[in-house]
Amino acid sequence: MADVDVAVIGAGAAGLSVAAICAGLGLKVALIERGRLGGDCLNAGCVPSKALLAAGAAAAAARRAGRFGVRLPPPEIDWAGVRAHVAGAIARIAPNDSAQRYRGMGVEVIEGHAYFIAPDALEVAGRRIIFRRAVIAAGAGPAIPALPGLDAIPYLTNETLFDLPAAPGHLLILGGGPIGLEMAQAHARLGCQVTVLEASASIAGREEPELVDGLRAALQADGVVIREGAEVARVEPGPVAVLADGSRIAGTHLLVAAGRVPRLGGLDLAAAGITAGPRGIVTDRRLRSVSNKRVWAVGDIADPEGLGPRAFTHVAGQHAGILVRSMLLRLPFTRLDYAALPRVTYTDPELAQIGLTEAEARAAGHRALRIHRWPLAENDRAAAEGLEAGGVKLVLTPKGRLLGATVLAPHAGEMAGMYGLLIGRRLPASALAGLVLPYPTLAEAGKRAAGDFYAPKLLSPMVKRAVRLLMDIA
Repeated sequence: MADVDVAVIGAGAAGLSVAAICAGLGLKVALIERGRLGGDCLNAGCVPSKALLAAGAAAAAARRAGRFGVRLPPPEIDWAGVRAHVAGAIARIAPNDSAQRYRGMGVEVIEGHAYFIAPDALEVAGRRIIFRRAVIAAGAGPAIPALPGLDAIPYLTNETLFDLPAAPGHLLILGGGPIGLEMAQAHARLGCQVTVLEASASIAGREEPELVDGLRAALQADGVVIREGAEVARVEPGPVAVLADGSRIAGTHLLVAAGRVPRLGGLDLAAAGITAGPRGIVTDRRLRSVSNKRVWAVGDIADPEGLGPRAFTHVAGQHAGILVRSMLLRLPFTRLDYAALPRVTYTDPELAQIGLTEAEARAAGHRALRIHRWPLAENDRAAAEGLEAGGVKLVLTPKGRLLGATVLAPHAGEMAGMYGLLIGRRLPASALAGLVLPYPTLAEAGKRAAGDFYAPKLLSPMVKRAVRLLMDIA
């Protein structure tokens, strides 16, 4: 006889969502966490990084106030105060993810390391738990490259960066992806010297190159030194990054921001017959394990066939919804779909991608595309705020269906929902072109880009002749 209906391994964003839903539906749930509830997002990821970015934004605003005719002295950075702000943000959100709250829902919260001992059983803290269903939500951690010399020096990851008692003098960052770029800008604005070392040809390599150009310029304006195509051959005490070309870059601290890897270690998946690979636990598009039908995987650790993993907190919520329909309600035709999935790099300006980039659309087989753009330089709200860099790029089918949107603008992530709705509901660009938006807003740039799709038809000679004929009618 089963001890619980659902055993959830991991109390990060995905695991907490699943536990809450299952308990709300009257099931007996065990939620197991070996670290801090809230997982990476609350304690070492989304929340502290955005809090640090907010502190950096305040310092940048003070430095740039002069362009509005406001004269301010250079900001003084109180690192202890910055740390207090970051800790306070975590503390304000922590009660929502606390063991007390989940026990109040009827969830049994167990602290300890869980591992499988059979296809239908696991062990934690010396206790054997037999389950009807298990949900693995153990998340992902920082990827540590096999770089000569790295294991011999102290280095930082997102899990340790926010514990620094003093500001870094010169922060070297290995990796020009979202984490690396966000932390580069935050620290540079807070008075630190920062150098980003990206091995590939461009930072933010997944994103639209033309908008990455604007982001790069913004980071450099904040003092971030960006070295692209900078392959690090080894690191030495200092720390010193020695590049493949022999050049040496010395810093005071080293942040490794080279991506994420699933936390598979210690789960003993083989004991439960669970198939996994380097990217995570292999599931179908209902998030069910392909080899153990009692087990599902959600969040960063899931590797759905044909889609691959997505290391975003908002995907955890999407996965929880899929899980309800597939594992609990057994609804047919429940399948995971990332067509309208957004991702955001929370720099200033933010870089938001919703759906497919132009390159991704062409790789997916969309040969005939219509590309429409609108620069922020031609947006009235941007003009009022002195903004120039940024814009909107839309990727459309010849018939006007939106496949993807990229936005480089302050708070671009706040616009993502508008484009996600269009893509998810397969609405034509006319729905965006005809949308009544408040004036003046940056979101109007997207509307203008969509309207540009129809301009050739509306202004065609045939339409002009029709209008003239109609005007001549009494």
